[in-house]
Formats: sequence, structure tokens, C-alpha cells
Amino acid sequence: MITMVLWALFCPIAAAMAYLITYEEYRRHFPDRKRAARESLTTAGFTLLVFAVLGVLATVLMRRLVH
Repeated sequence: MITMVLWALFCPIAAAMAYLITYEEYRRHFPDRKRAARESLTTAGFTLLVFAVLGVLATVLMRRLVH
């Protein structure tokens, strides 16, 4: 239970941080800020997906190891 709460909490934080970091970098390379925002949003979505999958796998592994 605690692992599900942790990954549900940290997945959006990781995605937000990925968005902010990539937006700051893309903003320097793309003159159009809309494109930088769109590319950063794609990166944030991918980060959210990866962390969610890893969180689910960690939860399943922890439950199997404990029981």
C-alpha cells in the first residue's frame, strides 16, 4: 500500500520536473515557445508513463517478496 502511495505522489512530481527542465532547454533552441512547450509536454508525458510503469512493477515485486 505504501509503495502505491509513494509512486502516485512522485510520478506527477517527476513529470513536472521533466517538463520544467526540458522547457528551459528547448526554449533556448526553438524560437517558437509553443513548440518548446509542446515538446516539453511530450517529455513530461513519457516521464509520467515510465515512472508509473516502474511504480506498478515495484509494487508488484514488493508484494511478491513480502508474501
